[in-house]
Amino acid sequence: MTSTTAAPGPVTEIELAIGGMTCASCANRVERKLNKLEGVTASVNYATEKARVHAPEGVDPATLVATVEAAGYRATLPQPEKAASEPESEEDPTRPLRQRLLTSALLAVPVILLAMVPALQFTYWQWISLTLAAPVVTWGAWPFHRAAWTNLRHGAATMDTLVSMGVLAAFAWSLWALLFGTAGTPGMVHPFELTIAPSDGAGNIYLEVAAGVTTFILAGRYFEARSKRRAGAALRALLELGAKEVAVLRDGREVRIPTAELAVGDRFVVRPGEKIATDGVVEEGKSAVDASMLTGESVPVEVGEGDAVTGATVNAGGRLVVRATRVGADTQLAQMAKLVEDAQSGKADVQRLADRVSGVFVPIVIGLAVATLGFWLGSGVGTAAAFTAAVAVLIIACPCALGLATPTALLVGTGRGAQLGVLIKGPEVLESTRRVDTVVLDKTGTVTAGRMTLVGVHVAEGVDEAELLRLAGALENASEHPIAAAIARGARERVELPAVEDFTNVEGLGVQGIVDGHAVLVGRTALLEDWSQPVPPDLAAAKAEAESRGHTAVAVAWDGAARGVLVVADTVKPTSAEAIAQLRRLGLTPVLLTGDNAAVAAAVAAEVGIDEVIAEVLPADKLDVVKRLQDEGKVVAMVGDGVNDAPALAQADLGLAMGTGTDVAIEASDITLVRGDLRAVADAIRLSRRTLRTIKGNLFWAFAYNLAALPLAAAGLLNPMIAGAAMAFSSVFVVGNSLRLRGFRSESAATAS
Repeated sequence: MTSTTAAPGPVTEIELAIGGMTCASCANRVERKLNKLEGVTASVNYATEKARVHAPEGVDPATLVATVEAAGYRATLPQPEKAASEPESEEDPTRPLRQRLLTSALLAVPVILLAMVPALQFTYWQWISLTLAAPVVTWGAWPFHRAAWTNLRHGAATMDTLVSMGVLAAFAWSLWALLFGTAGTPGMVHPFELTIAPSDGAGNIYLEVAAGVTTFILAGRYFEARSKRRAGAALRALLELGAKEVAVLRDGREVRIPTAELAVGDRFVVRPGEKIATDGVVEEGKSAVDASMLTGESVPVEVGEGDAVTGATVNAGGRLVVRATRVGADTQLAQMAKLVEDAQSGKADVQRLADRVSGVFVPIVIGLAVATLGFWLGSGVGTAAAFTAAVAVLIIACPCALGLATPTALLVGTGRGAQLGVLIKGPEVLESTRRVDTVVLDKTGTVTAGRMTLVGVHVAEGVDEAELLRLAGALENASEHPIAAAIARGARERVELPAVEDFTNVEGLGVQGIVDGHAVLVGRTALLEDWSQPVPPDLAAAKAEAESRGHTAVAVAWDGAARGVLVVADTVKPTSAEAIAQLRRLGLTPVLLTGDNAAVAAAVAAEVGIDEVIAEVLPADKLDVVKRLQDEGKVVAMVGDGVNDAPALAQADLGLAMGTGTDVAIEASDITLVRGDLRAVADAIRLSRRTLRTIKGNLFWAFAYNLAALPLAAAGLLNPMIAGAAMAFSSVFVVGNSLRLRGFRSESAATAS
């Protein structure tokens, strides 16, 4: 990157959408061009196709756009706000590529068959091949020709350069042989011969090479483009979590307005079950607020007058009147969206493996073709023979199997992963899995079930447990509180619940009512004490012991005396301990990271076999923890399911989201685990590593075939059938090697069998 001197005075940040980039080297070129402007510091992300530019105030954004366009790419300024809220009206950017791929494939298949099967070579077959191949070489391969021309103007060479040169060389030579050589004569055939002898090339055509290479490379580009399209989905999903409308108090009346029109100081109403529209302070009412999606805290938080609440959290209890303190970009939700965006933009651009190799391979092949032409011209064998050898070098080097190497392995690997509940988003994800040595696990919803469950029943002497569950469960069944729902659910599994009379919710303390003629109280000990029904020492000890483990204990009393204590907690998933053992066998160090309290975290970690625990962290702290581990030289995989995990998922070298979690976490991650089973994390890493090994093997053999045949081509000893057979065999080998991934099995299934 070109170094620049920081500009004095205030600096403004401008984001540009960049179009026309085909590889990471394109992003580097745009970045260098922007950084040459005075006072400008730019960072271009190939994955998100965005440039973040820090420029002195007063810089005309049109200057930045013009600079990008002068480099041969497209740039647009951010669209108005309404465009972001109507993603459904945006045209699918992969549609033109899909149309090119399907059309090219339909035309290329008969061309390849006619060239490779002598029995199909009827009179004038070569002219039919020319008619079918011409649209593929011109219209189908146009993206490669355009990129090659852009690269040429800037003195660069990428895989697009080699594809374009090989396709055009094969087509141009075929056209010359048909029009001016002997290939156009009626009855001409390509016999299936494996003899090696010099040829003047006048009777050889390479149309199947031109059409086949174009189709294969288009297929690879299409699948890559489809995965890249999801790059900005995390931010859209995050911002869509908020409430769309809000009931604002105006002159004592409730008026519903779009949330975007809220202003600081507005008072608005939040009913039970509704999302809180924006960050604010409670002015009236008491309730329990479910903030688990934002904070990771599994137990709803009790709020009352004077307490702060956060936008997008859910009111689980009574009616609240809230005064807005932060709106729009200042809210915690918007700040979290900014964290996700920063973490995504901060990721190092991962070049495709083929592009990295082509950086060396392409210039060598072009140089070899020129040297071959010069050598044979100097040897006096004739212009036709010299050009035949030079063109043969470009044709045999043209990466046919290379076009299949990554997409076929990725398609088979991701298809097998989908059957196992593992969704891998793209080829750039795979490299991270090979180097990962630390797995950071969110607790709520990942290691644990993510919802409160009745885990303990303690009864006073002489009290029947079924009776305790029957009376307390019936009363809690009438409440909307999540803890009450857990008790009612647990009680219903064991006993029949009777009807409740005179039910009352005592805000912040619990509930009371009449069940089967008994006056029942369920809630905090303070509620029982208000009715002069203190908890006896044995029940108080059971309650204290449960709370020391981070569980929630609820006291139950009826007919003037405390009768029992019910314990609810977020339970560990049955498969979590086995999953941790599998991760350790892969050489990974598990770390438990949670916004929950230390006692809960320690208890969960001990149960599943995790040694390192980091508890009571805020969303921004989770991001900082991942950064700190990375600064220590560790390669970090993050596993989570909540909105609060999204920034850390985006920052981690490898992000894995539980599919049972939020859309935001799923979109910010690299791999999605469809089922809520933590063992899928180990399966995902094993499958990703094996898929990456397959891709590397495919790339090796794709290049090996080309390199082995290059000396023959340079020597003028390569006839079209040998070239075609070698190309077909290398492609079949690559596909067959990729299909081996279909045999991948989950470690749990393999052990069971």
